[in-house]
Amino acid sequence: MVAVGVLAGLSVLSLLTYGYLSWESLGLGPGETEATRTGLGEGLGAGAPSSQPHIIFILADDQGFRDVGYHGSEIRTPTLDKLAAEGVKLENYYVQPMCTPSRSQFITGKYQIHTGLQHSIIRPTQPNCLPLDNVTLPQKLKEVGYSTHMVGKWHLGFYRRECMPTQRGFDTFFGSLLGSGDYYTHFKCDSPGICGYDLYENDNAAWDHDNGIYSTQMYTQKVQQILASHNPRKPLFLYIAYQAVHSPLQAPGKYFEHYRSINNINRRRYAAMLACLDEAINNVTLALRKYGYYENSIIIYSSDNGGQPMAGGSNWPLRGSKGTYWEGGIRAVGFVHSPLLKNKGSVCKELVHITDWFPTLITLAEGQIDEDIQLDGYDIWETISEGRRSPRVDILHNIDPIYTKAKNGSWAAGYGIWNTAIQSAIRVNHWKLLTGNPGYSDWVPPQAFSNAGPNRWHNERVSWSAGKTVWLFNITADPYERVDLSARYPDVVKQLLRRLSQFNKTAVPVRYPPKDPRSNPKLNGGVWGPWFKEDEKKKKSDKSANKQKKNKNKKKAN
Repeated sequence: MVAVGVLAGLSVLSLLTYGYLSWESLGLGPGETEATRTGLGEGLGAGAPSSQPHIIFILADDQGFRDVGYHGSEIRTPTLDKLAAEGVKLENYYVQPMCTPSRSQFITGKYQIHTGLQHSIIRPTQPNCLPLDNVTLPQKLKEVGYSTHMVGKWHLGFYRRECMPTQRGFDTFFGSLLGSGDYYTHFKCDSPGICGYDLYENDNAAWDHDNGIYSTQMYTQKVQQILASHNPRKPLFLYIAYQAVHSPLQAPGKYFEHYRSINNINRRRYAAMLACLDEAINNVTLALRKYGYYENSIIIYSSDNGGQPMAGGSNWPLRGSKGTYWEGGIRAVGFVHSPLLKNKGSVCKELVHITDWFPTLITLAEGQIDEDIQLDGYDIWETISEGRRSPRVDILHNIDPIYTKAKNGSWAAGYGIWNTAIQSAIRVNHWKLLTGNPGYSDWVPPQAFSNAGPNRWHNERVSWSAGKTVWLFNITADPYERVDLSARYPDVVKQLLRRLSQFNKTAVPVRYPPKDPRSNPKLNGGVWGPWFKEDEKKKKSDKSANKQKKNKNKKKAN
């Protein structure tokens, strides 16, 4: 009988993982869960259910603003559409233009300028990670009794063991440490000859899980296992950072069926990847219901940055793409779905930023935010749940002092307030200001994907006057950034430049070290992983201390 039960459980798990499964097919009535029918909750633990909600944060990778059904995409996303329609759509929601910055701001509630990660991303070979003196969201949630689990892409550094997810607040971790890799083999080459395996379970390479399973499905399986084994009466924080839909563009064959009419091969592969991701999220929500979590859960969905048109993503009608500070790089797909919401089925057009999740979720979890933590995020739960005004009036998109300087930028162009050669972007109320080199600035309409490309012939391009390094837009009136108002409203430009200058005074030095040859996976058993040993650091410091003593003694002798 036990064996039969185990086999039955595995068959349901495989159905949940590899295809859509309707709630009725599980034999459950409306509003009924497996936990309520069988008393699963009682069997797993005594006492009343926790008043603290289960928090499920799902982060997609490189999903474009247009790439969801309810934004008009040709790619079908029935699960995302349904969850968003029954929850609250965030239609004035901002993230950062690349992977590491968004993830660091989510997990700390701080802008990049306050963690030292304001330039680019953390590269595989860099001795760099999210600074250890930053308190993380899972650490704060553990303080108030949460079990914390992470599944998916980390991308916050790993050169020391102290940088690993399990050392930063997660009870368990299953996923990848790097920014990208093969979806089936989990190998990643950073450069010719610098290649390694990148799949971890907690602090060790997960060779046992190397079964050629597509990562989106494999991560979903792991989520289901966590939900099946945890007690739903105890609060749970589950951070699911899917690899999809980041390049390389790979997907199981069956997901191409509905998209063979898309001529552009990158767009077709991207569509298949997104279809698989949508199905995976359906299976996660089914598992939340099945194991008794759903009624006391908050599901948050977010992309980490804008889409990359050259890799199949679309941000139309927004301008720009991933890696830029135009709206197409930083305005994201996002929604909250929860039975605990007061205004279900609504749209939130208030200003929300990815740093806001840190204080919002800690407050919902009945935790405390230390007074000495200087946060950049705000508690926006009442804004989302009840439709109140957002406490946020501005967003520092970033100040990157070491990004390639704009050739014609100067202090004079910044009215003596700011050097416009520096790449920066800020939003204050309706106004958005950009300086320096904001990045690729085309609008890429859907027809650009008709041929292999996308074909630049279809892109809308603007030739700015030579030497331009300041742009001003009223984003509320002009969300597509078509009308530059910097010449018309110089006083507004000056106000925003002063705000940039104020932020810059609080910035910490940039952390962007050169690559370390010891990071080569060949020196670490063929695996990407921590290479910086603490004893080596001590030996170096001891050697330098000895040298200093010798030099002092020489001086004294002289």
